[in-house]
Order: sequence, then C-alpha cells, then structure tokens
Amino acid sequence: MKNIKLAARESRPPTVVNAGGVEIGSGFSVIAGPCAVETEEQTVTTARAVQAAGADVLRGGAFKPRTSPYAFQGLGIEGLKILAVAGAETGLPIITEVLDPRDVSWIAEYADILQIGTRNMQNFALLKEVGRADKPVMLKRGMYSTLEEWLNCAEYILGEGNPDVILCERGIRSFEQYTRNTLDLAAVPALRELTHLPVIVDPTHATGRPSLVGPMSMGALAVGAAGIMVEVHCNPAEALCDARQALTMDAFASLMGRLRGLETYLAAQASESEVTG
Repeated sequence: MKNIKLAARESRPPTVVNAGGVEIGSGFSVIAGPCAVETEEQTVTTARAVQAAGADVLRGGAFKPRTSPYAFQGLGIEGLKILAVAGAETGLPIITEVLDPRDVSWIAEYADILQIGTRNMQNFALLKEVGRADKPVMLKRGMYSTLEEWLNCAEYILGEGNPDVILCERGIRSFEQYTRNTLDLAAVPALRELTHLPVIVDPTHATGRPSLVGPMSMGALAVGAAGIMVEVHCNPAEALCDARQALTMDAFASLMGRLRGLETYLAAQASESEVTG
C-alpha cells in the first residue's frame, strides 16, 4: 500500500488514543449506549446501566444519518446537551457522530470522540475538518470499502495533524441477507499488520441481530481488536432507531461478564507464552 504513509505500521509505535482518560489501544475498551438520544430519562438510565456493567465510553447519536428522510434524524443540539448530562453523571467519556464539516467545532465542545460514520468515510471535507480538531476521531469503514481505501481516509485525518484516530470495522455489504452486513473479523489482524492505529469492532451494525452481538464481540476480542462498540437501550422495543438490534441492559451486563472473563484468560495465556517461549 504505497499511498499509506502516516498510518503505516512502520511509521510509528502502536497508537494509544486517550479519550477523556480512557486509553483505546491499551487493553480492551467497550463503548456502549443507545443508537440515538431520545430523551434525558432514556439516555441517563442506559448510561447508568452500561457504566455499572463496566463500559468505558458512552455512545449516543444526536445527529442520525438515516436511509429514509422520514425516519428519526436525532435531537441535534438538545441531544448533545442530554449526552453531556449523562456523561457528567456517570463519568463516562462521550462519542457521537458528526455529519457536517460546519458542525465539527461546536460538537467537539460536547464530545470526547468524534465519530465519522460509514456513509461519510469518504467525505474528504469532513475528514480534513476533524483532522484539524483537537479531539480523537473514530473512523468507521465504508460499507463497500477496501482496507486500502479505508486507510487512505485515515491519512486525510492524520495529514491535518490529528494523530488520534481509531478505526472501526462495522461490517461490509455482501450478498448475505440474514445479517444486516457481513462482519469482516479478518480485517482486525490484517490491519494490525498494516497500521499502528487501534481497531475496534461494531458487532451491532455488522450483524443487526442481538443474538449474534455476543459471539461476534467475543470473536473481536479473540482476534486482537482494541475494543467493541455496541448498542444498548433501556427498552429496545420502543427505540426510535435500530430497535431490532439493540441489547437490553441485562443482556449487556451478561456480555460484559463473559468478555472480561475471556480477556483475563487471554492475558494469562499470553503471559504464560512469554515465560515458556
């Protein structure tokens, strides 16, 4: 990949992104919360639950790019204010999506991480603008994008002087229709060969099925991802966005127990290998 320079693995040591005190790229970080901010009660209730279960970062969309123009588009500035309340109450850093280059500076006043969604992966004006922001950026893979195209987009952000980029594999479009997308777990170890940037996985959008979020989260940890991002809602049946794929609070707490157990086991195995190897 001759055009990948700043993101290339050999260009610097592995990047650890500090987002509100959470180090993404060191250990296994969990980002969790509702797809969309709907009300203060819904957001704060969910935030308390994911914090109690051991999540590291709170997610929530104030601006929602939707396939249909008639679908819920988010609460905008009011949603950001609600996220700020939830973040202050739980102590969790906040990640939220930015859609427009004109909105970057003021959304950065609320967010600890700026998210670039799959539909905007190649919005080069937006990439340059977040590259000039003094906030970490999570860059989701485009649904039809190759690894090289994805890393080239990271180059746009890095080239503007922002070194704190997190890559997020969220599934790609294929012929399969049982799942929402096709989760490319092979991208995680492949990217670890190609780039110093941390890679997390979004099993919620990749599968679109709550029953598959757990196995794919465990798989993400096993293949070396730096973390996951999952949707959790206090009442998924009434969610205004992606209701069919969100985990309940109890299901998320159960998943966290399994993840932390596997994380401990893998760390012990790695330590044993170092001693005996």
